[in-house]
Amino acid sequence: MAHPATRRNPLTWLTTTDHKTIGTLYLVTAFAFFCVGGLLALLMRAELARPGHQLLSNEQFNQAFTMHGTIMLLMFATPLFAGFANWIMPLQIGAPDVAFPRLNMLAYWLYLFGSLIAVGGFLTPQGAADFGWFGYVPLSDAVHSPGIG
Repeated sequence: MAHPATRRNPLTWLTTTDHKTIGTLYLVTAFAFFCVGGLLALLMRAELARPGHQLLSNEQFNQAFTMHGTIMLLMFATPLFAGFANWIMPLQIGAPDVAFPRLNMLAYWLYLFGSLIAVGGFLTPQGAADFGWFGYVPLSDAVHSPGIG
């Protein structure tokens, strides 16, 4: 006899220690940041599509370039691996759960909090970081990148 589906309280997603739920949170959050990074990529391509048509200022383009790289590498690709590892690894080795489930959940919340702070730079008067992907000295000094970022 099949059991009826139970509705989960959204509060349980905030305090869960289930590795599958934490893995799902990583995957959903990583996909959300993928959409943000993709939007920045579209803005950059739109800027480069028509020479002379300025969609973004120089500083805004540098911010989009920097944050696109940061988001795609640190907020999408790396957490995507963590999400799949949380979902699949305990099942592969036959473990009932991960070794430290509360630490696992803390790691997710730190990832989300730090990522939101980095992306929240767009809401500040100076804008987000704009030093390029690697912070090379000629393009990241005060002359070429005069803002806070």
